[in-house]
Amino acid sequence: MTTRVTLADGMRMPVLGFGVYKVSDEAAGPAVTEALTAGYRLVDTATLYGNEAAVGRAVRASGLDRDDVFVTTKLWNDAHGDRAEAAFEESVERLGLGAPDLYLIHWPAPARDRYVPTWRTLLRLRDEGRVRSVGVSNFQPDHLERIVQDSGEVPVVNQVELHPYLQQRELRALHAELGVVTQAWSPLGRGAVLADPVLADIAREHGATPAQVVLRWHLDLGIAVIPKSVTPARIRENLAAADLELTAQDHERIAALDRGERSGSHPDHVS
Repeated sequence: MTTRVTLADGMRMPVLGFGVYKVSDEAAGPAVTEALTAGYRLVDTATLYGNEAAVGRAVRASGLDRDDVFVTTKLWNDAHGDRAEAAFEESVERLGLGAPDLYLIHWPAPARDRYVPTWRTLLRLRDEGRVRSVGVSNFQPDHLERIVQDSGEVPVVNQVELHPYLQQRELRALHAELGVVTQAWSPLGRGAVLADPVLADIAREHGATPAQVVLRWHLDLGIAVIPKSVTPARIRENLAAADLELTAQDHERIAALDRGERSGSHPDHVS
């Protein structure tokens, strides 16, 4: 539960974290408290989620040292370009935790065509010590290649939709080439993959749940994950995926499930 991956800038990030997408500000506090008590040490939020303040309160109230909890937040699309620095400061104020551990461009929003200068702003914020690490989310290969070519710097993380029905092999190969850590949002396909009979069979064979099988599959592939739940039992159940051991045959069976099927929006279409 405390396993960490070393990012390209030397920062250490937990590979199994806790997400709070679509969790209200009121519900986020108790959920984050439960997650931190269970042993999670990464909490992922965003401006869009509207719960940065609750996340910050829960981390401060946890009694854990600030350096022991890795906190990620994200810049929303309407703040690309000239608004990026101000939006970052607003997130920092809402969190109330000092410098965030990781700040991401939430979507490339290619129709706005401002993600290149936005990336330069994030790099400056990092260089000024106002954020520890910077990365991106939902970037396609062409988006990644463009910002790297422009800046000469690689985002330490690209957080993307990734699950057995959308395995993102091409993108993961580029990440490996560049030294970018792949982090999966919606690692359970918003629940859609959990009823798959192949995953159900593997789960039965291991005395595990389908969710645990899917999360362990991600971890075995070197993919960081941020599953979300507000149910205490499921919060702890997801964390127990770290103790599961899948076989090579299990991986072959899961690899065959790839459909290129998204549960969320395509990054080229979000603006």
